[in-house]
Order: sequence, then C-alpha cells, then structure tokens
Amino acid sequence: MEVTSSFNTFIYALLAGIFAWGMTLLGASTVFLVKEVNRKLLDTMLGFAAGIMLAAIYWSLLEPAIEIAKEGSLPKWLPVAIGFLLGGIFLRIIDSILPHLHLGLPIEKAEGISTTWKKSILLVLAMTLHNIPEGLAIGIAFGATATEATSSFSAAIALAIGIGMHNLPEGMAVSMPLRREGLTSFKSFWYGQLSGIVFPFSCIIGVLTVLIIRPILPYAMAFAAGAMIFVVVEELIPTSQQEGHTDLATMGVLIGFVSMMILDLALH
Repeated sequence: MEVTSSFNTFIYALLAGIFAWGMTLLGASTVFLVKEVNRKLLDTMLGFAAGIMLAAIYWSLLEPAIEIAKEGSLPKWLPVAIGFLLGGIFLRIIDSILPHLHLGLPIEKAEGISTTWKKSILLVLAMTLHNIPEGLAIGIAFGATATEATSSFSAAIALAIGIGMHNLPEGMAVSMPLRREGLTSFKSFWYGQLSGIVFPFSCIIGVLTVLIIRPILPYAMAFAAGAMIFVVVEELIPTSQQEGHTDLATMGVLIGFVSMMILDLALH
C-alpha cells in the first residue's frame, strides 16, 4: 500500500504519534493496579524494548535509507553514514545540556545543566529526551512513503507498532519509581504519560521535514537511527542491567529484536 497524498501522509503520521503516546499512557496507567512491579520483570521488559529498537533501527530506517541513497550520485554509504553520526552527536549534545536523571539513579547523578528541579521532573525529562528521536523516526518513515517507492506504508506501520510496544514498559518504568517515592497514583501516572506527549509533535516535525525537503530523506532516516542507537546504548541496556539481571535483560533484547524483525518482514 503506497500513500501518495501528502495530507494523508501527515494524518497517518499524526495518528501514529498519538498511538505511540497512548502506549506510553497505557504503561504508565499500571500504577493504578500495582504500586511496584517485579524488578526482574521490568528489566526483562526494558531489554525487550531495547531489542525492538535495535531491529527497528536497521529494518525500518537504515536498510531503506541505503536503498534510497543508491539512487543518488554520492556513494550509497555516505548519506547514511553522515546522517547516522549526526543523529548520535545531536542527541549527545542535547543530553549534555538538558537537565535529566536516568532511571534507577540517585538525584546526585543527574546530567545536563545543574538545576534544583525535583527528581520526578528530571526522570520525565530523561524519557522525554529519548522519545523525541523515536517520534521523528515514525514521522520520517511515513513521510518516506509519499516520496519514495522503496519505502512502503506497511513498513511505517510496523515501525509505529514496534515503537508503541517499546513504549509500554517505558511508561511503566517512569511511573513506578515515582509511585514508590510517595507520589499519588494519579501524579505518578500523569508524569509517566507526560514523557510520551512529545510523540505527536516530533512525528509532525519528521514528516514535514521529509515532505518539504525530499532530498534529505536518506540523511533523515539515518539521523533518526543514530539518535535511537544512542538511546539504546546510553539508557535502555544499562538501565536493564543495573540490578544484576543481565541474563534476563539480554534474553529480553533477543526476544524484542526477533519480534520486531518478524513484524517488519511480515508486513512488507
């Protein structure tokens, strides 16, 4: 299925962003059912989320970016390499500026510019920062369907579903620590889902960028991939192994990777 209307593409990308936000919301809503989730289960789920991201980075972003780059005059690897490195560098710069706190760490370990903000705000900002490239990736993937025959609508759908699956444990991972620290169930839920509110907006930015500046597509897809790999290596995998459940977290990565691979290939 190919999407030829730019307006339809925009709407689909927006709906996909809302879906991704909704999955974060669903994960955060678990605080209304339980006050704490088993850490082994959470680490396995975080590993699963990392595996989904790793598979999506290749099959949904890098592989189609390479195919698109083949049609240009530059070596096929150059736009992808440039975009990939720029994505990681961009997120590293933002990571060093924006105050935030990674999951499972004391507030003294907060990164970015020094601030007196509460721990709850810093946790939400950390997840929000890492949700931005995922939203961009969804928007770029949908934008690609309106500009290139090599990018299919089903591939964009697969990416949106995969990131949505990945957001479920992330929403839980934000809201549960807040609940343990004494926040009410509603406040914990509110802060947890708030980290996903950037999805619709970043999806819109991604799709508009590709639709307006079409030659940037392979660079944009690789940029999103580079930013996402930064998130996986810097946040998801280390967090999943903080408590020593390395084997469970690693198995989660493998299952998540295979699940996303099957989803992407099945929908092609």
